[in-house]
Amino acid sequence: MENLNQSAPETEPAPARPPYIAGGVSRKEFYRDDVRYKSPALATIMSSMPGLGQIYVGYNQQGFINIVVIASLITLLARGIGNLEPFCGLFLAFYWLYNMVDAARKATFYNQSLAGLGPLDLPEGDRLPSGRGSLLGGALLVVGGGIALAHTRFGWSLDWIERWWPMALVLVGAYLLYQSYASKNK
Repeated sequence: MENLNQSAPETEPAPARPPYIAGGVSRKEFYRDDVRYKSPALATIMSSMPGLGQIYVGYNQQGFINIVVIASLITLLARGIGNLEPFCGLFLAFYWLYNMVDAARKATFYNQSLAGLGPLDLPEGDRLPSGRGSLLGGALLVVGGGIALAHTRFGWSLDWIERWWPMALVLVGAYLLYQSYASKNK
């Protein structure tokens, strides 16, 4: 004979359902309504102007690097660099297209993370934008703005820039090497 005082076996409560399931909408519809959503198509179109798509998504440093690389290649091609012109021209076309694809990819990763689609394995070197400023970017803007102001306000000649602009590449490279060395020693 069964014991009638015996209670029914306890069941675990059902896990909370994510809002996109509880509300009866798909994940895509749910995160597209979020004001933080970044359109991959718009990021691609904006990258027609190199770096602008990455800046739209929040990857400011990568966007400015793309601008500098494209502008440097155009400058080299305009000045005529002899036998390296075909290589630089091909690399310019590749990098410009890479810039557009990368902007769409970064927007997609950003949206997937925003939707909470589980742990997101980003490719090596990609992190979600932190939303904070960059010391190097701020310093470059201050120096560049100071030089432009000195030229427009005080009439300083900018001829020296034509001879000394490669020094900027040396300084940025040294900074990146220092950061890499410092992060390995932590």
